[in-house]
Amino acid sequence: MTTSNTGSGDVDPAVREELARLRNSIDNIDAAVVHMLAERFKATQQVGHLKARHQLPPADPAREARQIERLRTLAENAKLDPAFAEKFLNFIIAEVIRHHERIAEDTVNGSTPLAN
Repeated sequence: MTTSNTGSGDVDPAVREELARLRNSIDNIDAAVVHMLAERFKATQQVGHLKARHQLPPADPAREARQIERLRTLAENAKLDPAFAEKFLNFIIAEVIRHHERIAEDTVNGSTPLAN
């Protein structure tokens, strides 16, 4: 198999086929990740409404620390860089907290109905 840096025209068809197969797998994984994140955010929205109803703070630093440690361990076991996994979870946590703050504010202002 030979390749060229001059563009896709000189690439061996077997290489092109393998690249397409791998990219298709990546696309499937990306779709699964997006759907899993959507489900996660549906659950965290419910948590946000529950917290707002009971006047609990949007953030829970102790839980966040436990989750980060748990995710780092999962990452290590999966041979994924734990620092990357932590950054990813921190990004998600920040977005969840932002949602919870908005839900709490809307609840106080009476502009959003509380979820069941």
